[in-house]
Amino acid sequence: MARADTLARARTLDRPELAYLMRFPTADGVRDLELTWAELARDTEWATARLREHGLAAGQRALLTASGFEGFWGHAVIGALRTLKVPYGIAEAMGWDHRRTAVFHRELTPHAVIGLSAETLEGLAGMADIGEMFRSTPVVLARPAAVPLLRGVGVTASVISAVGPALALECPERSGAHVNAAAWRFGERDGQLTVAAGEGRTSSLPETPLGITGRVITGRCGCGSDTPRVLLTEAN
Repeated sequence: MARADTLARARTLDRPELAYLMRFPTADGVRDLELTWAELARDTEWATARLREHGLAAGQRALLTASGFEGFWGHAVIGALRTLKVPYGIAEAMGWDHRRTAVFHRELTPHAVIGLSAETLEGLAGMADIGEMFRSTPVVLARPAAVPLLRGVGVTASVISAVGPALALECPERSGAHVNAAAWRFGERDGQLTVAAGEGRTSSLPETPLGITGRVITGRCGCGSDTPRVLLTEAN
């Protein structure tokens, strides 16, 4: 049986609703939350819309740096790239894999680099000029600690980050990272962010302090969206 036949047969089988068990840090320790396939599909739709806002389109190429344990948001981003018909390469976000990032960046000449970490930049700095490497990349979505490093060398980086169980992604306006308001309710307490499950989530999550310094921005963004944004202190 060919691989295509095997996959086609697999699609006819029943599968459990549960897709992932998300583990995320909070101010009071690690928390588990179930993620269903239906929720993952909605998360993918949301991520697709955000990447489309950055101009990603069919035929462009992307480089994603992510770790295996980040599957709950990495899967949504990968699904978005596939929906947009954007071929991609993947490198580990840990610093020890920075050479793979360098190779993919050189060989793919990506339109977008997604998920750059400060650890990767630290490794790359020993072998390349970071500004020269990424200034010509049209879309750079970086983790909070990497954003000031990139902006400091003239790279117009935007924020992408897991914020508790949610994915936050900055639009080209770069005025705070958008979150999926249908899925999550963000607040702030004593200068730190809190999150609770919205109506779009199956599993309940009461208001939970995340131990992440930042604030919530409401009101219309320059991109036209009225959804809340989180401004992460680490990224500024």
